[in-house]
This record gives sequence, C-alpha cells and structure tokens, in this order.
Amino acid sequence: MRDERTRRQRTLSRSVALDGHGLFCGQDVRLELCPAPEDHGIVFERTDLPTPVRIPALIDFVVPQPRCTVIQHNGAHVAVIEHVMAALAGMQVDNCLVRLNAPEPPGCDGSAIAFVELIDQAGVVEQTAEREVFSVPEAVTVVENHDVGVAAMPPRTDEYEIGFLLDYGNGPIHPQGHCCQLSPEQFRSHIAAARTFVLRKEVEALRSQGIGLRATPQDLLVFDTHGPIDNSLRFKDECARHKLLDCVGDFALFGCDLRGRFVAQQSGHRLNHALVRELRKLREQAGAAEGHSPSQKLRRVG
Repeated sequence: MRDERTRRQRTLSRSVALDGHGLFCGQDVRLELCPAPEDHGIVFERTDLPTPVRIPALIDFVVPQPRCTVIQHNGAHVAVIEHVMAALAGMQVDNCLVRLNAPEPPGCDGSAIAFVELIDQAGVVEQTAEREVFSVPEAVTVVENHDVGVAAMPPRTDEYEIGFLLDYGNGPIHPQGHCCQLSPEQFRSHIAAARTFVLRKEVEALRSQGIGLRATPQDLLVFDTHGPIDNSLRFKDECARHKLLDCVGDFALFGCDLRGRFVAQQSGHRLNHALVRELRKLREQAGAAEGHSPSQKLRRVG
C-alpha cells in the first residue's frame, strides 16, 4: 500500500526560458527549465562551454563561496543557484534540467518569483514514481556562536516547517522573523517574492571586487540608514522571508522531500550547507543500520 506521506514525483510539462543577467557576475544569460525523467533530480547544465557540463544540485557538489550557493563538477560551476532551487523545491518540481549559457542564473529582482512564474508558464505534471521522503529522526544543530545557527528537529506532525529569525542590532533592518509550513501555496504567496537585501556599504565593497557591477536598487533591496533606496518593502519582514527562501533552496540540496521543523537564526549559506551534510550523515547511518545503502542516487553526469 502506498505510504500516504509520500506523493508522486513531478516535472514540467514543457520547456520554458527566461533572459536576464547575473546578479553577481553581471553576464547576460538565458536560463531554460526543461522536463526531466523520474529520479533525474535537479541538474544544471552549462551550455556555453566547449563541451556542455551537467552538475547535479546536490550537497556533494557544493563548493565554498561567500554570499551564495555554488555547485561544481568537471571544472565547471554554477553560482547563485539558491533562488532557482527554492522555486523548484517550493513548487514541488522534483525532476528538471536547468540549462544556462553563463555561470549564473538571471538575478531578476533578487527574489524567486520570476522562476515561480516560469514554472507556472510551463505547467507541472505528475509522474509515476513516488517522491522519497526523509523525516528528521533527532535534533541536529549547527552553531557558529550564541546567536548564529540553524537546527533541524523531528516533525510535530507530518509537515515541513521552517522559520528564520534575524536581529542585526541597531541599523535600518529591524529585528524580525517569519515561519511557515512549506507548501506550493505558502511558497508562492508568502516567500517567493521576498528579495535579496544588502547594506549600501556592502554594495560599495562588493563593487570594488568587481561583483554586482550591473545591479541597481531595483535588482535587490539596498538599505541605507533610512531604509531601502529607491524601493519599498513588499512585506514588513521581507528580509527574514528572503533568508527563509534561501534556506528552502539550500535545504533542497538534500535531494528529497523533508519532514521536520527547521529553525535558523541569522544563518547563511555555509551553515545551511553544514546542516544538510549532518542530515545526510543521519540518513546514511539509518541506511547502514537497516543493512542497505541510502537510496539517493548520485547520477553519472557529463
């Protein structure tokens, strides 16, 4: 009998494309979301290289990089994948080939809403195979210091609950938090439109390193002492919602549906990745105890 906790895997009905430029690198890019078969997972393909390279969006392929999530394989990399990943995970698209002709997806407005709209444009279809579920068996915490960390705990019921708290002290971004039970409806309405944010002084430092040279205050939220420059908030807690969006994208690197309670406090991508690795260890231990290897497949890629 089918486990009622599970659902069928899902992919797109057809391929769709979006043009833009990378938020960090500034390069023009066309991104295509393409249907994929069962158990394919999310795979990025760099089509601009002499020989196209495919990179699975799994924690095993993540490489350290400040301020964003980067995956790498066979000498090729794709940076700033977290917003695309959040949209796919939030809308329950499990199998998708993400093709792009640059090292970074379009930045759009610094949120995931353009990717959600692209998924809507394509349509989503249910496949035959069941989607694998991992339920957090015990509390796992990754802490940097007394007020920066991320934790996963067993579910209260059978949900994927996620929350984010931030408090940067005195400054234009006030203490705030947001939490939700993740579902396509919740993601679309309450999370997807929340935008990347930076302080004005951070923008100046990044530009001195050649990062974000094409970015404007319309591409993300830039805060000075009085609030967003030439922009306005979509939610009073938009910054917390965006950090939660990043968590959704990063936690999707686990490779299957999650059940549990996830709480982050001022966490960033590095700690998010560390939590996913700790959860992978728990999963591998559970598989070894049952006398078989974990069922997550690391696919052969080009």
